[in-house]
Amino acid sequence: MICAGGTGGGVYPALAVHSALKAADPDLETLWVGGEGGMEERLVERAGIPFKTIPAAGIHGVAIRQLPANISAIVRGIKSAAKILDNFKPDVLFFTGGYVAVPMALAGRSIPSVIFVPDIEPGMALKFLAFFASCVTVTADESRQFFSSKAKIVVTGYPVRKEILEWEKEEARKHFGIKNAVPVLLVYGGSKGAHSLNVALKEHLITLLEKVEVIHISGELDWSEIEEFIKTLTKQQADLYHAFPYLYEDMGAAFSAADLVVSRAGASSLGEFPQFGLPAILVPYPHAWRYQKVNASALTKRGAALMIEDAKLKSGLLLTIEKLLETPEKLDSMRSAMITLKSTNAASQIADQLIKLAGDKR
Repeated sequence: MICAGGTGGGVYPALAVHSALKAADPDLETLWVGGEGGMEERLVERAGIPFKTIPAAGIHGVAIRQLPANISAIVRGIKSAAKILDNFKPDVLFFTGGYVAVPMALAGRSIPSVIFVPDIEPGMALKFLAFFASCVTVTADESRQFFSSKAKIVVTGYPVRKEILEWEKEEARKHFGIKNAVPVLLVYGGSKGAHSLNVALKEHLITLLEKVEVIHISGELDWSEIEEFIKTLTKQQADLYHAFPYLYEDMGAAFSAADLVVSRAGASSLGEFPQFGLPAILVPYPHAWRYQKVNASALTKRGAALMIEDAKLKSGLLLTIEKLLETPEKLDSMRSAMITLKSTNAASQIADQLIKLAGDKR
């Protein structure tokens, strides 16, 4: 199998599907193809999966002066992809989005393929890939409206890595040194962090620490500022503030330990928060088309989350958190609604589609 796709909402589901495939067929050979300089390389290599890169670039929303260089990168990417396919000879292709998948899909259009759509609304690359795909797997039924009626759509839910589900709440809280005297708030900006979330949290942290303990995953870009900020806290405040640039194996512990999460509305919020019944305050990234807003709307309509616009984050974050803490019945209602969205076998369902297509080819 060859897996080609983007980062964030695509890479972790693909890793979960890979684990399900290896469980079904330990002799499976996989090659992961990513973009040059992409952050997914270290995540994939941590999982022990061979990784190759190809040139790739987007063309949607790109300035006219940049188009020739991007088109050239796509052409070079198709040639590189063709060489990889000729050497590896995969039975099936698996795509999780991102423009890096386009050259691979074009070079391998005669090979059976499955795509996974992490967000409710697919990006331009995934809409394009659907024309070549044998099967389109989606997180939620709402995604059907964005594809042709001729596409084979399978609703699987969002594949979640098994390792993040292995934590119990008590064990997770001990892991972070949490006192258990007050609720636990998780603030999480995704794999790259979220600067506006970090700024808003720093502004209100002292007030919040009178009501909650905080687990804060800042992202590596802002980590030096967070380290300096920690030096301004008293020992008592610092003991209630658990900050990290990023978590890998321990991400499940953070989800398990939390009573409420404040985060962006990336695709992972659709899959990971329901696994833990974790009520959410979602702050869609304002510069990502409307994908995150559509994700957030899907959760708010079901009563599992509240949404704050990024521009209103500084003024609205503290007030929203305080209102939820003052109405535990609202938190309980959100928790119950989030649990109803839980998917238990998404990775296995997608793996089944891949195995069937590979078997059909053989």
